[in-house]
Amino acid sequence: QVQLAESGGGLVQAGGSLRPSCEVSGRTFSVYPMGWFRQAPGKEREFVAVISGSGGLAYYADSVKGRFTISRNNAKNTVYLQMNSMRPEDTAVYYCAAGRAPNSGSYYYRPQDKDQYAYWGQGTQVTVSS
Repeated sequence: QVQLAESGGGLVQAGGSLRPSCEVSGRTFSVYPMGWFRQAPGKEREFVAVISGSGGLAYYADSVKGRFTISRNNAKNTVYLQMNSMRPEDTAVYYCAAGRAPNSGSYYYRPQDKDQYAYWGQGTQVTVSS
């Protein structure tokens, strides 16, 4: 049984930083890309970032590029999202997601396609105060 356990959300002031993490169990972690999505109240869940199985390739939404960094530690079966220079509009529930198939270009040229992800975490609340 594949499980994704998120942690590291919280409340931060604008300009601050947070680093949520997501630990995966029940599958060979390093084979599959991992993604982060977020969902603000009243809005659809949107893509934030994706990283390849090896960690050598990453892709970001324009809204977070240059401020957020996705990384992974395959020895610990964990993916991270370093969030810097945070803004009130970053407030959302953040979800990690595990890719359905091994590395494929579609994760990067069709990043919003949530069907590419087979497993989802429970979500962690991130709130940025102004």
